[in-house]
Amino acid sequence: MRRLSALFSKTLRDDPADAELASHRLLVRAGYIRRVAPGIFTWLPLGLDVLRRIEAVVREEMEAIGGQEVLFPALVPKEHYATTGRWETYGESLFRLRDRRGGDYLLAPTHEELFTNLVKGEASSYKDLPLILFQIQTKYRDEARPRAGVLRGREFLMKDSYSFDLDDEGLAGSYRRHREAYQRTFERLGLDYRIVSAVSGAMGGSASEEFLAPSDGGEDTYVSCPSCGYAANIEAAETAVPAASDPGDHPPIQILETPDAPTIATLLAAVRAAGIDVGASATLKNVAFTLHHPDGRTDGRTGGRTETLVVGIPGDRDVDLRRLEANVGGATVQPADLDGDDAPAGLVKGYIGPQGLGAEVRYVVDPLVVTGSEWVTGANQPGRHAAHVVMGRDFHPSGVLPAAEVRAGDPCARCGTGLELARGIEIGHIFQLGRKYTDAFALDVLGPDGKPQRVTMGSYGIGVSRAVAAIAEQSHDDKGLLWPAAVAPADVHVVAVGKGDQMAVATRLAEELEAAGRRVLFDDRGASPGVAFKDAELLGVPMILVVGKGLAGGVVEVRDRRAGTAAEVPVGEAVAFLAGGGGGPIR
Repeated sequence: MRRLSALFSKTLRDDPADAELASHRLLVRAGYIRRVAPGIFTWLPLGLDVLRRIEAVVREEMEAIGGQEVLFPALVPKEHYATTGRWETYGESLFRLRDRRGGDYLLAPTHEELFTNLVKGEASSYKDLPLILFQIQTKYRDEARPRAGVLRGREFLMKDSYSFDLDDEGLAGSYRRHREAYQRTFERLGLDYRIVSAVSGAMGGSASEEFLAPSDGGEDTYVSCPSCGYAANIEAAETAVPAASDPGDHPPIQILETPDAPTIATLLAAVRAAGIDVGASATLKNVAFTLHHPDGRTDGRTGGRTETLVVGIPGDRDVDLRRLEANVGGATVQPADLDGDDAPAGLVKGYIGPQGLGAEVRYVVDPLVVTGSEWVTGANQPGRHAAHVVMGRDFHPSGVLPAAEVRAGDPCARCGTGLELARGIEIGHIFQLGRKYTDAFALDVLGPDGKPQRVTMGSYGIGVSRAVAAIAEQSHDDKGLLWPAAVAPADVHVVAVGKGDQMAVATRLAEELEAAGRRVLFDDRGASPGVAFKDAELLGVPMILVVGKGLAGGVVEVRDRRAGTAAEVPVGEAVAFLAGGGGGPIR
């Protein structure tokens, strides 16, 4: 039993100044967390109770599919990450440090390298596989914009598990088992979630899916098709694209005089004056970026290779930086400076075209730009544009890169139905890594034929601490938190209000509930009804037992916080009522 009179936590009446989301605001006000620094929080007793409850559910479901728990250090020598190249590709999001002897270390955001090396040292035969190892441990990421409380922190608790199989068929089975375990986990936690296709990013590998908790405050945007069920986060989203056509079946390029027309709006006016009536979707916008491919310097700055990337997208759309960044292999993306002395040669601000770009510029197009498509675009000359510029005839991009914004109503790539957009919180991510890490560390076992065989891997993460925030985002009202029973810091919140025998009776009922196996939070402070009830609503325990003025008539009040209902129960039946089935909905 936790007594509020002795609890090392205080509720707050005012919202924290930096709180943007309900979860951040309520977790601080209810005394579950306290800020130490941007993206770094202390967990107070009730918050830690919720965190550990979530952790226990995750652990049970991992053990149910044969997972074995280990624990790695958070402090990792550089060489493990250098072997896979992630010392560089993680860029500035990696916390790097150096010991007194000059050795380079990092605070691990994930542990693929260490898991792979551990298995390499312990497994030697196909008989040691399949294998699932997991840990629940604090991770670190130097977020550029830590925000939203524990939802986007620089230090966070995560469950990461890894499967090791002899072949791709085995990997598919391990992936499926994890997927099903995640579904059970989030259902037990009371979370509404969606499974969406995702980009593997710096993790590498092939198949990748995210588990998102729908929330207006989520940092991820995802698309879904109401007809066929297709769903993907915005970085991996696919939309129907125009069919390719013969690039030779078009008029020749026509150069247009378009002074003072560096924007799509001014361009349309200029080309219509020249007798070419097109809309913004028929113009090709070419946006220049500088890509920094980091070298993992320990001074916190980005060094390494830099390149100029120009992206071609239809002129009626903008570049989605998150889509672009997710598809450039871990490079840092910044708009190119076309006004300075170091501006790439041949790039004329406002008049960039894909035809005739120099070799020092890498040119790519969004999938909406297809072979045979005809465009009005820049002529790479000040004050001039070009019409009838055709992909496959007048320019040949070096690749296709999803970069254009996806809009609600864009046709689904699977069935053509208009897509819907929503926001969500990432609560889990699963990857079929394949052999990226086992190749890097030469992880082989002897196969059934006695010959060495390369092991294949899967990686599976759940954000344990961010699940607290995700649940809070989905389970609250204007009065406070509404914890699902599986994660609540207590089963029953006992409140004593009044100047008679209420405290003595409440104490007895709280003790009897505890003896009956219920976890009890007891407000024994003797606070005024207004204060006691506001705190009970803010803290969000599912069932509230009020010993108040009804005691004179031999009854107590039982409130179902989540259902928003209440009922009077005889004092002698209250413990049985609450201990029998966890309270249940009150009619």
